[in-house]
Amino acid sequence: MEFAVVAPIFILLLFGMIEYGQMVMVQQMLTNATREGARQAVLDGVTIQDVKDTVKDYLSSGGINLSDSDITVSPDPSAAAFGDPITVGLTVEFKEVSWLPAPMYLKEAELDASSVMRRESVQ
Repeated sequence: MEFAVVAPIFILLLFGMIEYGQMVMVQQMLTNATREGARQAVLDGVTIQDVKDTVKDYLSSGGINLSDSDITVSPDPSAAAFGDPITVGLTVEFKEVSWLPAPMYLKEAELDASSVMRRESVQ
């Protein structure tokens, strides 16, 4: 009798922990991917597509597949001068990266991350 009362609450808590744990893991991966992309963007001879490929390669190792439209690079690394900040950002909806087929708590959440580094070219 007691198990019938406690089981639904326990299951809801269990799925909530799984969902929020997945969200924290994905958020950390997004942050690291933008950092890797920004690190690539500040080097000489790099294009926007090179930066996007770096970000996508990093995320694909964790099972997250994004399109180029989800990743922003501003300004164009090839046009930035020495010391200019270059921002790499990305946004993904949580339902696209959830382990659960239908997220219960975070189904409308958007995860985003950005990193800023200064251009390192010698001119």
